[in-house]
Amino acid sequence: MSGVRLREGESFESLLKRFRKVVAADGILQDVKKYQYYEKPSEKRKKELLAARRRMLRKMKRNEE
Repeated sequence: MSGVRLREGESFESLLKRFRKVVAADGILQDVKKYQYYEKPSEKRKKELLAARRRMLRKMKRNEE
């Protein structure tokens, strides 16, 4: 669980800003979005294969240049 402590003389805005940075660094929001809806295993496989194909095409394009 991510957390931050209020520093002496620190404003609430800067505390909130630090907390958001910690949450973003931990990847908590990405996990929440990832598990927001159930994804069937077949859909997950299709998504992974599509991502792998995109990576491969990008890599091939970089090698050509």
